[in-house]
Amino acid sequence: MEDTSWLEWLICLLLLIGASFALIGSLGLVRLPDFFMRLHGPTKATTLGVGSIIVGSMLFFSTRGEGLSLHELLIALFLFITAPVSAHIVGKAALHVGLPYRKDTQHWEQDS
Repeated sequence: MEDTSWLEWLICLLLLIGASFALIGSLGLVRLPDFFMRLHGPTKATTLGVGSIIVGSMLFFSTRGEGLSLHELLIALFLFITAPVSAHIVGKAALHVGLPYRKDTQHWEQDS
């Protein structure tokens, strides 16, 4: 039983880190002032939070089941590929339709 206690602590730490990142990302989504600033909450912090929770889940089920649990690895791969791409597409669409932004929001202007 003592051999797995360090692994249980590691899994608990990963879950707490993931929950903290997810909470911070959610608060950023609610509290930041404009759309472009709010876009960073779910794409950065929440992606790291869910990634940490998935790694903790992968460790847990790999030690409890029969061999390495690859389902969670596929979920993490899908998440880390699609979240930045979708955020980029949504940001470009918001620029295209001319959503208002604050003066202190940094943005890229295309040379016309």
